[in-house]
Amino acid sequence: MNYRVVPFVPSLDHKNPSGDHAADQLSTIITMHSEKGWEYVRLERVESWVAPDTGCFGLGLGGKPGYHTSRQVIVFRRS
Repeated sequence: MNYRVVPFVPSLDHKNPSGDHAADQLSTIITMHSEKGWEYVRLERVESWVAPDTGCFGLGLGGKPGYHTSRQVIVFRRS
C-alpha cells in the first residue's frame, strides 16, 4: 500500500462562513487525486510546537514566544 498526504488549507469567505466553500475545496482535491488512482482515506489534523525565537544574540531582543499550531492534511492511499 502506498500513501500520499496532502496539506489542506481551505480559504474561507467572510461573507459565507458556513463551510460550504471549504467542503467544495476538499471535494475538488479528493476528485483530482482519485482521478490519478488515489483513494481518499481521511482528513487528519497534525499538531506541532513552534520553538521560541530567542531574538538578537539570545538576549530576547525582538524574540517571540513559542506556540502550538495545527494543520490539516488529507490522506490518500493506493495499492
